[in-house]
Amino acid sequence: MRPLTEEETKALFMKLSEYIGRNIEHLINRKDERHSFRLVKDRVYYVSETVIKASFSISRDNLLSLGTCFGKFSKSGKFRLHITALPHLAQYATNKVWVKSNAEMQFLYGNNVSKAGLARITESTPQYGGVVVYNMADIPLGFGVAAQGTEACKDLDPSGNVVLHQSDIGEYLRVEDEMF
Repeated sequence: MRPLTEEETKALFMKLSEYIGRNIEHLINRKDERHSFRLVKDRVYYVSETVIKASFSISRDNLLSLGTCFGKFSKSGKFRLHITALPHLAQYATNKVWVKSNAEMQFLYGNNVSKAGLARITESTPQYGGVVVYNMADIPLGFGVAAQGTEACKDLDPSGNVVLHQSDIGEYLRVEDEMF
């Protein structure tokens, strides 16, 4: 376990800023306790300071994970968010999309959200901006990239893609062997 390097921190914050914008500072400077990002075997964890101090008593070989896994770095150095970061992304998301109940299962199976399945979208969502996908009961289902901006969605064909799927809570079942 080690702190992130400057390049790793930049890659992580660039990816997070697509979804939560300037709310990244709320992740680090929380009112209850200070948190930070740590790297364990190419995976980035969001950990409280007390858990970090307690983890020093565990040998590096025996430490599997700690805190919340936000994602991992690929071999090429790019950062990929995991679905385990969804509760934190949903809490501070700047762009949100709500899907109808008939499109909810399609998204959970890994498909994109079409205009026919779109219920609401936040105003001024940019094209290719990160969005968090909710059902109509405001339960976060996953996240993706806006294929169209808010204005373009109004004139879009019903079968046109609005959100390009990146991750959803169905992954807990589909890729449970590879997740951790």
